[in-house]
Amino acid sequence: MIRFLLIGLLRDRSRSLFPVLMVSAGVFLTVVLYAYIKGMVGDMVDASARFDTGHVKIVSRAYHLRESQAPNDLALLGVDDLLATIRTIHPRMVWTPRIRFGGLLDVPDANGETRAQGPVAGLAIDLLNKDTPERNILKLDESLVRGRMPEQPDEILISETFGRKLGVPLDKNVTLMSATMYGSMTLHNFTVVGTVHFGMAALDRQLILVDINDAQRALDMTDGAGEILGFKPELDYADQEMRILSQSFNRRFNSAEDEFSPIMHALSEKDLLGEILEMTNIGGGIIIAVFVFAMSIVLWNAGLMNGIRRYGEIGVRLAMGESKGDVYRSMIVEAVCIGIIGSVVGTIFGILTAYWLQYHGLDFTDFMRQSTMLMSGVIRAKVTPFSYVIGFFPGLLASVIGTLFAGIGVFQRQTAQLFKELEV
Repeated sequence: MIRFLLIGLLRDRSRSLFPVLMVSAGVFLTVVLYAYIKGMVGDMVDASARFDTGHVKIVSRAYHLRESQAPNDLALLGVDDLLATIRTIHPRMVWTPRIRFGGLLDVPDANGETRAQGPVAGLAIDLLNKDTPERNILKLDESLVRGRMPEQPDEILISETFGRKLGVPLDKNVTLMSATMYGSMTLHNFTVVGTVHFGMAALDRQLILVDINDAQRALDMTDGAGEILGFKPELDYADQEMRILSQSFNRRFNSAEDEFSPIMHALSEKDLLGEILEMTNIGGGIIIAVFVFAMSIVLWNAGLMNGIRRYGEIGVRLAMGESKGDVYRSMIVEAVCIGIIGSVVGTIFGILTAYWLQYHGLDFTDFMRQSTMLMSGVIRAKVTPFSYVIGFFPGLLASVIGTLFAGIGVFQRQTAQLFKELEV
């Protein structure tokens, strides 16, 4: 029976070509949009994890309440012992301390006089340790534009955009003016040995990267750090696992009576990232629902027009003894065949387009120059295993739903009327 229906569909292009093209177009758009939204949100979450929140973050209770201000006067102390403890408890996680600080970078001329100054957002990380995970986490080797990585104390990296703006030459001294942990002013000389570009306007405007030991000396934060970030080794965020880990840590280390006791929170508990992750989970369902509704209406109308044209055929089938129910069911089987063919074609072209967007992306850099979001200017799609099957939901549902409504007309017409139309 199915073979018979397929042959009929292939021979009568008016019954198959337009519905297949319609289903293919809807499935194509569903696959591409789902992959692109997945990539956009995934890029935002990944960038936030690498540069800001980690998969989990440990700060002091007081620091946590004013985290957006990076208050180093409320930073963690005794970081070496705390790191040793949590690395023993959770050896599979990657733990790395960081310090965030602000200040003013002074660029001297040949005479040592100020030639240019600019505000900086400083990030102190483990730069000089040969086994540091930070090179992989921040993708420093990929992001290096000019110069080299720091090899000696007091050597720093600055963003390429900021360096070009101030005209900072490589292998020249600059002076950082900032505040210590105790609120006093500090001046510290650094040597710029390289520039980096991360492709995120929020970072590239004024970022400098300093080794954490140099920052501890400059900011009077001996054995201190603003935060300790934890990552899964494969850098793939698992929300439920990280929430369980943070709850376990807080039961053991957090004390409501001590404002400087460490507290851990997962990435999804930071700002709006939890809502963004939830939007990712429901985004696919919204896309499917929209396209199922739109395509069902179009295919319903197409089915009605096709049904009118096929009244003569239906009359013949009824005259041969086929029941209305059999005719209705055969139309639904035809719709399933059309849905499968259209879904396969649409998925193939959708996946190919999504892969192209995954490797090349769309450049929105000019629109994000003033953005404060940790998000790349080139937004790429992300093809996941679910991308291969998501198109079949709207493809099959729309085709079948459209035929279900259009085919009701078979039951509403009298057999005698169909015979009469056949005679005409």
